Amino acid sequence: MKKILILGGGFSKERAISLITAKSVLKALKKKNYEVTIAEPNGSLLNKIKIFKPDVVFNALHGRFGEDGYIQAILEAAKVKYTHSGVLSSYIAMDKEISKKIFLKNKIFTPKYIKYKFNLRNLPKKKILLKVKKKLKFPAVIKPINEGSSVDVYICNEKNFIKNLKKLKQYREVLIEEFIGGREIQVAILGKRKLGVIELVPKRKFYDYQAKYSSKAKTKHIIPVNLSEKDYDKVQNIALKAHNLIGCKGVTRSDFKFYKGKFFLLEINTQPGMTSLSLVPEIAAYKGMSFINLIEWIIKDASTNR
Repeated sequence: MKKILILGGGFSKERAISLITAKSVLKALKKKNYEVTIAEPNGSLLNKIKIFKPDVVFNALHGRFGEDGYIQAILEAAKVKYTHSGVLSSYIAMDKEISKKIFLKNKIFTPKYIKYKFNLRNLPKKKILLKVKKKLKFPAVIKPINEGSSVDVYICNEKNFIKNLKKLKQYREVLIEEFIGGREIQVAILGKRKLGVIELVPKRKFYDYQAKYSSKAKTKHIIPVNLSEKDYDKVQNIALKAHNLIGCKGVTRSDFKFYKGKFFLLEINTQPGMTSLSLVPEIAAYKGMSFINLIEWIIKDASTNR
């Protein structure tokens, strides 16, 4: 499988990071003499697939329309092999409420939450503030239901809660979560294999978009992670369980908070980044798997009917 079409860019707020991922994959594959090109997921995509006739489409998109089942449905219709998770699993993983319900049903700890729907006529009022105060307490976290990379995520106190909630009025609905303190732990899964664990210590308020993608944020990456053997195995097992429950394929990265001896699963990412600051390549490298070997594994795993 030597002809690879990489999907990069897209229409989400993670467009810039997607392009960096796409270029990183392109550079690695060219060194191994693959015939490779980058395409945008626009109206000419199907025509480009028809002309280029790739063996595999490498999905390097992040966020909405690339990671939520939308582009996967188009690729399935085109009957071309593609990487990462399929239509339904991508949709479920991207929808934070649906995935949370699955976690809770299967006894996986996740932060308590309230779903808030914006009324087009009225902006948030004190009623929701009182509900959050009673059910979740402050500080609380506000986030879109279907964005990735901590886009538009706010940690709020009682005083700035309404102000921050109003900032998200462009979304039809959002999640309001209880804030879980503790350590930032991330786990990579590769197919049915537990690839490894990494800890993040952000200098910013939390592991937000800047902490993820800017070297200036100086987020500390800790590997190997200082966990007991029991806890190390436990968090990997939870990540693999979530990966399988949602029906994910290929590579995923699960985000946890480790607080008071419990692992709280925040979300599962079906298309983790492949940039110089990305966590899955870092975990793979620590386990002796080079970047190109990781990319080639993902390509060989590609299929239709995912």
